Amino acid sequence: MDVILLQKVKNLGDLGDTVKVRSGYGRNYLLPRGLALPATPGNRNIFEQRRSELVRKSEASLNAARIRAEQIAGKSVTVRALAAEEGRLYGSVGPAEIVHAAAAAGLEIRKSEIDMPAGPIRSIGSYTVAVQLHSEVTVGFGVVVEEEKA
Repeated sequence: MDVILLQKVKNLGDLGDTVKVRSGYGRNYLLPRGLALPATPGNRNIFEQRRSELVRKSEASLNAARIRAEQIAGKSVTVRALAAEEGRLYGSVGPAEIVHAAAAAGLEIRKSEIDMPAGPIRSIGSYTVAVQLHSEVTVGFGVVVEEEKA
């Protein structure tokens, strides 16, 4: 399935690119979220008419993400969790706990923006978590996991 991208999509292409994607990915992800249009002659004309509007919208989104990145960069939050004697947690610290701690610290981060490729945190210590604010803006965010006294 060929689609015209309406904004930059990570690992796929930039605004205005015509790319070939699998049918399910196009139908179930790109089209419903408004990230792309099917690549038909009519849609190409519609895209060309809206190009300046889409570029302006994309730049505004990127600038907003950069401003948020400046607010988040270098910040750190503390998450308290029950732990065993050797420092292993009785559970784990995932994106939901990090978002909750960030909200308590006055930072606005969404759960979907937190990238933890190594999986949830399972022991006490200091960690750096990537926060993907935009397809072009990623910022490091400190997470300190401390033992909670029961």
